[in-house]
Amino acid sequence: MADGILFVLSGPSGVGKGTVLDKLLEDYHDVKYSISATTRAPRAGEVDGEDYFFKTTEQFQKIEAENGFIESALVHNNYYGTPKEYVDQTLAKGEDIILEIDIQGARQVRKAYPDAIYIFLVPPSLEELGNRLDRRGSETPESKKIRLGNAQLELKEVHKYDYEILNDELERTVKRLKEIISKEKEARNKRRKQN
Repeated sequence: MADGILFVLSGPSGVGKGTVLDKLLEDYHDVKYSISATTRAPRAGEVDGEDYFFKTTEQFQKIEAENGFIESALVHNNYYGTPKEYVDQTLAKGEDIILEIDIQGARQVRKAYPDAIYIFLVPPSLEELGNRLDRRGSETPESKKIRLGNAQLELKEVHKYDYEILNDELERTVKRLKEIISKEKEARNKRRKQN
């Protein structure tokens, strides 16, 4: 059986990656979600093992020392990482998987998985990105300033991605993401038939 497709969805903090993926996965079951590990505290309503694997810094560093992550990064003073075993097992079964990671993480994944499909979610404007961070209610003025500064740098990397999606309206964004996934699956299936 041929390997599945790895999709990588990234973009600046607050752009709505989690919201878009949650909406996609409500009724679209042809792609699995890869849960990341993090040392940040859970936000209201987040569940360990569903939204993230919440780890202490010591636990996270132990996994990292054992090469247990595809990618890991220190972002806004917290560690984030994608567990390697789950991703590799899912792809080996021929199932498709999607990662929701920041730009730093996507750079690392690209080295290990150059054939993955990279999708960049962009905000309508930096001002709207700031508004979204405010609505999240989890940012201090200082952390918001850091995230917006990082976003300006991160947006310069859009050209390194296979696809760019403007996240201006949720339904339209999710529809575009579904179209991209379907298009890539069709292309893979065509290649399989030719071989």
